Amino acid sequence: MPYKSLTNKFLYLFIAFMAFAFSSVQAGHPEHPAHMEEKHADTPKTDEKYDAGSVIMHHITDSHEWEIYSKGHTHISLPLPVILYNIEHGLSVFMFSVFEHGHANYNGYYLDKKHHIQSLDGSAFYDLSITKNVLAMLVSSLILFLLFRSVAKRYQANPLQAPSGMQNLFEVLIIFVRDEIVKPMLKENTYRFLPYLLTVFFFIWINNLLGLLPSAANVTGNIAVTVTLALFTFFITMFNSSGHYWHHLLTAPGVPMGVKPILILVEVLSIFTKPFALLIRLFANMTAGHLIVLSFLSLIFIFGEMSAIAGYGISLFSLAFSVFIYCLELLVAVLQAYIFTNLSALFISEVLPHDNHHGEHAH
Repeated sequence: MPYKSLTNKFLYLFIAFMAFAFSSVQAGHPEHPAHMEEKHADTPKTDEKYDAGSVIMHHITDSHEWEIYSKGHTHISLPLPVILYNIEHGLSVFMFSVFEHGHANYNGYYLDKKHHIQSLDGSAFYDLSITKNVLAMLVSSLILFLLFRSVAKRYQANPLQAPSGMQNLFEVLIIFVRDEIVKPMLKENTYRFLPYLLTVFFFIWINNLLGLLPSAANVTGNIAVTVTLALFTFFITMFNSSGHYWHHLLTAPGVPMGVKPILILVEVLSIFTKPFALLIRLFANMTAGHLIVLSFLSLIFIFGEMSAIAGYGISLFSLAFSVFIYCLELLVAVLQAYIFTNLSALFISEVLPHDNHHGEHAH
């Protein structure tokens, strides 16, 4: 394996993936701030019932702060930079903590009841903030960059020495992806697309594992991230498609004329349904795992409000199933990385001119 060339391409792709950390950028949708002062005037109620839905959604959605600990009135979190671009007012950069220090609004912006940033004058803006998911992706990309840089240096320093430790672990994984996923699909084009497919596999896997840690970000459960990953595969597929692929797609050879229009329409739609399947599969599976674990844990508090005995009784059941689902999520973390990489390799292989195609035409 040409490790040096492969590693360089691999590291360059990490830099590109760090750029899509801003995939969660979205245009602001201003709302009228009529209830803004009412929101800040509200005082927390001590007799509120446990709202499982809001707690679960709070843990799986993105935010402008990284919550470390929260219980009762004790709230410890890391505020993150807010970067807003308004076409009329220009760029605004400040820390999210300004809204928590008694500011009803700051620099022309305020928080609505759903803790979304809105503009006071109703003008449109773009949110380029370093949110929790963006920071988590930058951290995971940095971890992977340092790990693979360390492995690459050891190979360059001792190319003939048997691998050990972390180097041995990653060699097994890299060879698995190459020999069991990429090579059966892409054959002679294996090393052409291997850096991208390795990057996808390890990026998804590491983020899935980090997302299982307490107070961690649910990166792969964010639809913007999975859309961006699917678009990477989609554009790579389209830019490398061959004339044979488009001819077969748009002419449907060997099919009766009456069926051709329907089949061609189905084939054209499949171009877009393939990346859609990629993004939905990853997003749905990772989000579902978090929802199930949090739902089982929420049962303890819901039954505990009824009576202490019910709370303690359901806790054994909830904890047992939560641990089971959590262990299952460890398997799902690597399984989803494998499936995404496998399908990406399959979709790319379908558009490439393989030797067997030329052989069929010659025959």
